[in-house]
Amino acid sequence: MNEMKFMNDEEAVSPVIGVILMVAITVILAAVIAVFVFGMAGDVQTTKTVAVTAKQVGSDITVTYQGGPDHGSVQGLNITLYEADGSPANITAIQPAAAAGVRGIGTDTSKAWIVSPDVGDALSMSCGATVEGQERIVVIATFGDGSSQVIYDNTV
Repeated sequence: MNEMKFMNDEEAVSPVIGVILMVAITVILAAVIAVFVFGMAGDVQTTKTVAVTAKQVGSDITVTYQGGPDHGSVQGLNITLYEADGSPANITAIQPAAAAGVRGIGTDTSKAWIVSPDVGDALSMSCGATVEGQERIVVIATFGDGSSQVIYDNTV
């Protein structure tokens, strides 16, 4: 009689799979080391942290500078108002008055700006808006290193 013999193979994973995994780990490790050695990660810009708030009361929109950890490097704020259809809103008045150029406040149809803002500076703009949630406000901060960043983009 022929007796069948079964062999117990205790290996759970094929040696080929093990070799493939080791090669993959080596390639990933080499890529990570190359990023740091060759400085590929050096061009990443850091995000600045400053804040503004905006609210609408009647037909006036008030933007208030709140400051933040990067307040010292803020050179100016550019504020742009947009109508619900995306077209630039027409700013008809600004408080404090644009004549207060000593503080570096100005306006140009749909844009307003503050040079070297202080924490708590508020700029109130009249643009004829009467329905809340229809005016889009975009505030861009310019920093001492020459970079600029959107710090507020919302509707009021």
